[in-house]
Amino acid sequence: MTTQPIFIRKASQLVTLKGSSNAPLTGEKMRELHIIENGSVWIEDGKIVEVGSDDQLNDKFENRLHEADIIDATGKTVTPGFVDPHTHLVYAGSRENEFEMRLNGSSYMEIMNAGGGIHSTTKATREATEESLFQQSTRRLDLFLRHGVTTVEAKSGYGLSLEHELKQLNVAKKLNEAHPVDIVSTFMGAHAVPAEYKENPDEFVRIVCEEMIPKVSEQKLAEFNDVFCERGVFTPEQSKVILETGRKYGLKPKIHADEIEPYKGAELAAEVGAVSADHLLRASDEGIDAMAKSGVIAVLLPGTAFFLMAEAANGRKMIDRGVPVALSTDCNPGSSPTVSVPFIMNLGCLHMGMTPAEALTAVTINGAHAIGRGKEIGSIEVNKKADIAIFDVPDYRQLIYHYGMNHTDTVIKSGKVVVSRGQLVR
Repeated sequence: MTTQPIFIRKASQLVTLKGSSNAPLTGEKMRELHIIENGSVWIEDGKIVEVGSDDQLNDKFENRLHEADIIDATGKTVTPGFVDPHTHLVYAGSRENEFEMRLNGSSYMEIMNAGGGIHSTTKATREATEESLFQQSTRRLDLFLRHGVTTVEAKSGYGLSLEHELKQLNVAKKLNEAHPVDIVSTFMGAHAVPAEYKENPDEFVRIVCEEMIPKVSEQKLAEFNDVFCERGVFTPEQSKVILETGRKYGLKPKIHADEIEPYKGAELAAEVGAVSADHLLRASDEGIDAMAKSGVIAVLLPGTAFFLMAEAANGRKMIDRGVPVALSTDCNPGSSPTVSVPFIMNLGCLHMGMTPAEALTAVTINGAHAIGRGKEIGSIEVNKKADIAIFDVPDYRQLIYHYGMNHTDTVIKSGKVVVSRGQLVR
């Protein structure tokens, strides 16, 4: 079905990130945004047809201007739609009580071991119906979209049983079909050892490998398989078994690595050829170098460190050592209850040593590569999906400079305007 063409015109800055579709950007290339001043984009049938200066596109499409929905981007910045490659989107409940506990001195692991943390959300998620989870997650997706996010990865991991892990993944599948934001699903049955297996974690690992992974694969409910490799959760040895089992069933490996302490998670990510290793607050130099050598993408989550009052991952070191870096909200109820990618970029700069250009690369094309979508989204190039965000600032750096603010004016998803003047278009 053909749709009305869209002509975005006269952007103060059109940030294209051209030429980055085949591999994530590393090192100095993370600063190469390929900005066109007074830039314009012609969109048709959900795809980007032409990109260039306004004069070039005006001349090329002069005889078709009457057909197009013209969006005046004068004084505005146009970027690829943001890609959030690490979220725990589908869950029930809230954990503001734990926020207060941390302010009073309790650590993340202390709260978790006392029955809070992931276990608290697991209880709420198990008790919730699919319809309730769908409605709660839809509200979160609406907020993501209003912040310029057009694609998110969504992990399970709050079910911790076959029945409830499948429930989470089914909700994510339905959301992907019903909501403008695209959802890429990750199975994370190994998010925590449930209370009923606390004294026998190896039995739970067996259940994940022999019962959960085969069923998730059979029902085609996920593309990736993730594990929380951390002392007191899953050991590197257990994590390797889970990731290698997932690969046998067609699920590509990801890993929560070295968040609380150095635990050889980054090294394991390189060893198993993970698409990404996430968190990495305590990753060793050896692990970072191994990731650089094997091309594992570091998905860094500065909002989590900020909210847990912890020292952030060293993004500057990782970029300088050749690791491709992406940024994400880690949207979840316990350690990062936010959907604001612009705020995450700000934290990436202030707490991780990144430049504004690197931060923008990290939430667009590198985020896309972290979920296997670099050839389809993440840059503004001919034949790519028309996922584009327009911000009411004349310079992309103001998205980061004005922290805690949402400058989103317009969002185009697959060639359709879904946010206009900051409001959802239904």
